[in-house]
Amino acid sequence: MQENRLSDLDERIIHALQINPRARWSDLEPVLGADAVTLSRRWDSLVEQGIAWTTGFFVDGAAALIDITCVPQMLGEVTRALAQMPELVTLDHTSGERDILATATAPTPEHIWDLVTNQIGALPGVKQSKTHLVTEPLREASTWRLSALKPLEVAAIPRPTPPRARAPRSIHPDVEYALRQSLREDVRRPARQIARDYGLSEQRVSDGIARMIERRELRMRTDVARSVTGWPIYAWYFMQVPAKLMSKSGDVMDRIPQIRTALAVASQFNLVVAVWLRELNQVPQFESIVEETLLGSRIVDRSVVFRMSKHQGHLIDPQGRATLGFVHPERPMQPPRT
Repeated sequence: MQENRLSDLDERIIHALQINPRARWSDLEPVLGADAVTLSRRWDSLVEQGIAWTTGFFVDGAAALIDITCVPQMLGEVTRALAQMPELVTLDHTSGERDILATATAPTPEHIWDLVTNQIGALPGVKQSKTHLVTEPLREASTWRLSALKPLEVAAIPRPTPPRARAPRSIHPDVEYALRQSLREDVRRPARQIARDYGLSEQRVSDGIARMIERRELRMRTDVARSVTGWPIYAWYFMQVPAKLMSKSGDVMDRIPQIRTALAVASQFNLVVAVWLRELNQVPQFESIVEETLLGSRIVDRSVVFRMSKHQGHLIDPQGRATLGFVHPERPMQPPRT
């Protein structure tokens, strides 16, 4: 059921933070037309309600989509177990050939195989799983925008600050450890807070953040509960695209605004896309758009998402809100010291 829509100011705040999740409120004042105190208060309210949240993710290793089918009576038990696996960053409950579509990240493809075979496959209630190994991300959901700001306002949002001239070229392991542990759950976490928590200088932390963003090792995203956006329908499409078109498919995906995620995969499919739509009857309409745009392609399978139970590590309640906590990746007992 569609919930009440966001206020205009809330939409503008979220759109601004989708452009730069670490933007300072004082820098957003002239763009959003509200003072920093008001902006901060409204954002804190959105986070507290689980309507919006930020996440940091680190680009390394392997990724995969995993289809999981379950014994119906044990779906809840399986979901609870899967949600506690840190490698599974997102869990979508879907229609069609799969009960759950999980997004997994791990250091290597071999770790993905171990996860699917020895952890997921060993759960009571799991009947079957299929893995679609990601070979290339063509479009990331972090690039999707709420479209609440005008083009000139979008251009006025300050982008992340580049590293200062004297910033170290390399990132000390202690600093990298602190950033990886601190920014996953909330990428807006202040540098001074991270420095205090991990016994580091604020300057070293700030330099590390700037350097990781510059190298695109740290990606930042701001997400919003789908039910308040006017885009309540979430669907996955599994496609076979002629090999000669795959090199162009990334540009094509950028021209279709409903697409949030597009992944080249190695499985019985070679392209998987996720979309947000306004109405359920737009599911077949969207198929026509894609097949007309990518001539010769074929949508082989599709699944509509009933609900999410986990999104980028955040546990999601039945209303689609991030209010149930965060599952941190496994971590060593002590941070590295070199």
